[in-house]
Amino acid sequence: MAVMGLLMPVVALIKVRSRGAKADIDSNFFKLHYRTSCSILFICCLLVTANDLIGSPIDCIGGSIPDNVLNTYCWITSTFSVPSKQDGIVGTHHAYPGVAPLSKPIHQDDDKVYHAYYQWVPFVLFLQGVMFYLPHFIWKIFEDKKLDRITTGLRGKTFDKEARRDGCEALVKYLWETRGMHNAYAIKYYLCDVLNFVNVIGQMYFVDKFLGGVFMTYGTEVFNWVNENDETRTDPMIKVFPRLTKCTFYNYGSSGTLQAHDALCVLALNIINEKIYLTLWLWFIVLAILTSVYLVYLLAIITLPSLRKAVVVRKALGDAKDKTYHMVDKAAFGDWFLLYLVSRNMDTIMYNFFIEELAEKYKSG
Repeated sequence: MAVMGLLMPVVALIKVRSRGAKADIDSNFFKLHYRTSCSILFICCLLVTANDLIGSPIDCIGGSIPDNVLNTYCWITSTFSVPSKQDGIVGTHHAYPGVAPLSKPIHQDDDKVYHAYYQWVPFVLFLQGVMFYLPHFIWKIFEDKKLDRITTGLRGKTFDKEARRDGCEALVKYLWETRGMHNAYAIKYYLCDVLNFVNVIGQMYFVDKFLGGVFMTYGTEVFNWVNENDETRTDPMIKVFPRLTKCTFYNYGSSGTLQAHDALCVLALNIINEKIYLTLWLWFIVLAILTSVYLVYLLAIITLPSLRKAVVVRKALGDAKDKTYHMVDKAAFGDWFLLYLVSRNMDTIMYNFFIEELAEKYKSG
């Protein structure tokens, strides 16, 4: 299957939604997790399963053993490299970094690092994508299309304000009659925001464990390697994702003697894996920093009423600004949060008309 054909299912996740089609129930920072991060991980998952890019994921040579048998065996049982042979000059000290002749029986040689992660990379990437989507899925369950129902007919561009008057008055009536009853709604949203942060930090430790404790410093070592001397530097990506490894195949000879076949295996898939995990290392760090700053901002929103006013007022114009200030002073935190989400789903004309109507309720109440 062509690579573009594989990537098409992800388009539905990352395409830009037309305003008004569905209610916008979360912030742009929230979308970085369940849209951007999920898209990155699902695309990576598709890339490592696209044989059009790399051909066979493993190719081994091992003397008299048939290639198809040797390839299948080494893929299933995993391959290994020799850490003591990572450094040095190719062609002088070794044939390739991490490759050395078999000097002892495989069960007696401790200078080996086995690589079995490549069998699980597609599954792990897919699982990570699901985990990034999970907080959004939980919030959708909590939200239960509440915002979609109360803003039906009011979203999108306003061409005729009078045509939307009935819908606006119904929304104002609902918010007035349910004032003070939306705190649990707001708390559930912020818990999902915290869950996003917990998830991205947990993902970093999960990948580090999956790759054998090298992920946390992987990107730093790669960037340091770029600045080192060409003659002496050792590519850290080869240490983590070796392109040439060893595999030992045992069978019996014609006389019943146990024979060990020392095979070399080319892991073309690691050319893609090394770039994928460098991208994920960068993205997870950026996402963790942005999310932590956003959580500080949320804490300020919760504790500082004046900041809540600024968030709601910025879309109001003219006299509506003063009315918004007056209204937010009297609104509970949950009411303010719902008002904030409503403001994200209306254009400026409709929002100002709505604010004027709702402010009159708070003023007279």
